[in-house]
Amino acid sequence: MRSNALLASALIGLASMPIAATAQTPPPDEQQWVEDIDPDAPLDPLSDLGPELGVEWPDMAVPLPMLPALPPLPSDVAEQADIIADAAVPVIAVDDATESFVLGDGIRRYSVVLNGFEAITSRRFFDRFTMLSVLRQGEGRDANGAQINRRIAEDRTLLEGLLRSVGYYDASLVDDIVPSNDALRIIFIAQPGPRYTYSAVNVGGLDATPPDEAARMRRIFGIDVDEPIVADTLLKSQAALFSEMRETGYPFAAVGTELVTIDHDARQGTLEQPVAPGARLYFGDILAEDGGLLGAEHIQAIARFRRGEYYRQSDVEDLRRALIATGLVGSLELTPLANADGVAVDMAVAITPAPLRTIAAALGYGTGEGVRAEVSWQHRNLFPPEGALTVRGVIGTREQLLGVGFRRNNWRRRDRALSLQALASNSTVPAFEARTLLFSARVERSSTLIYQKIWNWSAEAQLIATDEMAFVRAQNQSLRRRYGIASLAGYVGYDRSNDLLDPTRGFRLSARITPEFSFQNRGFGYARFQLDGSYYLPAGLRTVLAARVRIGAIAGASLDSIAPSRRLFAGGGSSVRGYSYQAIGPRAPNGDPIGGTGLFEVAAEARIPVWGAFSLVPFVDAGNVYDSGLPSLNDIGDLRVGAGIGVRYASNFGPIRVDIGTPINRHAGDSRIGVYVSLGQAF
Repeated sequence: MRSNALLASALIGLASMPIAATAQTPPPDEQQWVEDIDPDAPLDPLSDLGPELGVEWPDMAVPLPMLPALPPLPSDVAEQADIIADAAVPVIAVDDATESFVLGDGIRRYSVVLNGFEAITSRRFFDRFTMLSVLRQGEGRDANGAQINRRIAEDRTLLEGLLRSVGYYDASLVDDIVPSNDALRIIFIAQPGPRYTYSAVNVGGLDATPPDEAARMRRIFGIDVDEPIVADTLLKSQAALFSEMRETGYPFAAVGTELVTIDHDARQGTLEQPVAPGARLYFGDILAEDGGLLGAEHIQAIARFRRGEYYRQSDVEDLRRALIATGLVGSLELTPLANADGVAVDMAVAITPAPLRTIAAALGYGTGEGVRAEVSWQHRNLFPPEGALTVRGVIGTREQLLGVGFRRNNWRRRDRALSLQALASNSTVPAFEARTLLFSARVERSSTLIYQKIWNWSAEAQLIATDEMAFVRAQNQSLRRRYGIASLAGYVGYDRSNDLLDPTRGFRLSARITPEFSFQNRGFGYARFQLDGSYYLPAGLRTVLAARVRIGAIAGASLDSIAPSRRLFAGGGSSVRGYSYQAIGPRAPNGDPIGGTGLFEVAAEARIPVWGAFSLVPFVDAGNVYDSGLPSLNDIGDLRVGAGIGVRYASNFGPIRVDIGTPINRHAGDSRIGVYVSLGQAF
């Protein structure tokens, strides 16, 4: 047996160990005594050394008697000794009697195999081994014998710990090395043995709560007698209990460190889980420490909780996110403070302001739209709380604009915004020229980058004075006219996509209705309608298929009587790519578009990642504008089609888009190539 061989080797090594001696020069008065000693003289009998020794000096000529044979080892001990010997001596016999494999300092490659782990059904067990294994990290790469031995030892310890974490405290583990072609196979063979279970579970500290609360929390903890001792299950139970207490009125609850005592004879364990729920409290007051940035009253309007409701940690975290979403917060700390009455908990909100002034610039280009540059200055809290003033200007080949706007977020309640705007603009687009003054007021509930909402809505009132030149079909010439327009627009959107700027799945639906009263020589009314829908479908390898449809109509007035800037147009980077801005639809004799009262558009594209943050986007768009109101099926059959390819770069602030398209059924006067550059997806 290999255990006897190991024992013999140890004894031989012990017998052959040299005895340390120290060479010293004797003092001068003892040198003569040393010189008188005859090294060849026989030793004196041991009895001459004194009667107290009582041991005869052995006769070296007489052989020593044989030692009795060692008793045989029990089978389980012998097997374990063989395992230790195999692990200690890195020599593996090969079937060929003329060869043997020795794991030395040679450079080899290896693979790792786990055998005998069938009883473990947890996928997380194997994922953790793959993530933490030093053998796995070097698998398939060159390594020498010392490196492989060290990695085997580390992974053996890792596997033993992982086995205990899923309840196998008596597992035996053997490792072996087998040559295979030009590489090695490192095999870990496990015998998990019985799985240990809990014999007792004590969640201490719950007795301080009412009996019904204690019973509810024990159910939430969820670990009972006779369940396997699994570390992950225990961690989940601790987290569930902690979360439940924080969600049901215990702001100062704590879950202590567990104590699991293992009884190897019984193959069971006992669990002591200390818990300190603390008092069950209600929300009290908000205490603002923000230097007047927002104030306690406004913070309370933002919060989803009210005084007198049981404390909920999720409501506190929601308030944290909502305050960050204001854009006014540099640093934030929310601290629950027990009220002196022992019933409520106040919330101290400490805020350090972020920089409140912003200068921004944007640059875009589109065929037919030309170059457009926008610059803005904003103070986000000039009128506290959350009252922002924005001044912006636009300079472009087709548009010049100067505007000022006021916006108050969380106006009178959470997620509602009030916007006021005044602007003056001059536009020279293919369909018309317009000099416009506009005043508007809007109340809205819209998504933000932090809070993407399922339902969005807005209501907007506008007063417009505009002087516009466009082709008038009734008089067969271009005329300049002045219009006064009052409108009230309503919008509702339903968003089930997974991202506001770059969706990869889901859909969006929206509807807009805008009744308008227009005055040009006489007063008349009409209504604008528009429906939009888009769909996003993952197609594997991170590719996304996206599609869009849009239907629009104007009812109640003829095309010539409606101000050109209020008509429907198609073509351009956010419409039918490949065509110039406003280029699709009815045209004047001079080739200028005149717009329409009916609109239909469809689009489809594939967003295909190709390298790093870059994606290629082949697309096909189609659409048309009609002067007969809501388009019919016959009208929809007459579509202008554009196709092309785009590039997307996923920046930190959203995808940057460059699209190049061409008309498929090009008409006279249409450009052959359209180029569009902007921020965000086309839809």
